[in-house]
Amino acid sequence: MKNYQRLEGMVAASFTPMTLAGDLNLDAIASYADLMAKSGVTGVFVCGTTGEATSLTVEERKKVLVRWVEETEGRFKVIAHVGSNCQLDAIELARHAMENGAWGIGAIAPSFFKPATVAELIRFFKPIAAAAPEIPFYYYNMPAMTGVDLSVAHFLKEGKKEIPNLAGTKFTHNNLMEMAQCLNLDNGTFEVLHGYDEILTCGLALGAKAGVGSTYNYIPSVYAGIFESMKKNDLVTARALQKKSVEVVEVIIKYGGGVRGGKAIMNLIGVECGDCRSPIASFTNEEYNSLKEDLNKIGFFEIK
Repeated sequence: MKNYQRLEGMVAASFTPMTLAGDLNLDAIASYADLMAKSGVTGVFVCGTTGEATSLTVEERKKVLVRWVEETEGRFKVIAHVGSNCQLDAIELARHAMENGAWGIGAIAPSFFKPATVAELIRFFKPIAAAAPEIPFYYYNMPAMTGVDLSVAHFLKEGKKEIPNLAGTKFTHNNLMEMAQCLNLDNGTFEVLHGYDEILTCGLALGAKAGVGSTYNYIPSVYAGIFESMKKNDLVTARALQKKSVEVVEVIIKYGGGVRGGKAIMNLIGVECGDCRSPIASFTNEEYNSLKEDLNKIGFFEIK
């Protein structure tokens, strides 16, 4: 792998900006990228769950990635999510990502026809990772969405034998014992990117060095503070900041979760992300007013 360095700090799971008509709003990525650069993120994870990958066509995903790479201008890393239920589409997206300047790629497990064993999961991912051999590949583990709950540690150990650029896992699961197993595997060979924002302190306590999160987009100072305080073993500060994170997550859950509620928050802070694609319902004016009230109650707009 060329220029590979282990990730540290915040990787924002980016939203995909849309117009009111539901088309891509690629021009909005310019100001979005500027905001991410100012926030101090290490990178962005493009067209993942937060980016509504499964609601986009292959060509749309390519366009979104290319614009992110262009607008980033080397200020932070771009990791392309290339996962798909169609292996051939994922291979095409992986090849395109490497050829167009992505720093790395990640792929979620197929969720319709599901792999029943680790061997089947490796067989599915091997040609995808091989299509982008010069950049790191991460297994995006998210059983809550895919229904695939195979041993990640076993996948990493066996997968590395057949996938040379397997760097680690984006671990979006609250099974902290399994996370520890991945972190401790082969004396820390693999990266474990923490995926649940509301329990980041737990992952860092176990040894994670980087996280991928949607709420990093709009309260990055909270998470930057968590990373810094955990480095200093300042648990009092880390807990206080995690409490703020939990309060924000409680609000977005009320409004449909991290994609729908989070996208609405992006619009409120001035990043034109539009609505989500169907089947996720559009935000109403009444909901925006209610969301503002709920965010004011927890001091969201005072977070610096």
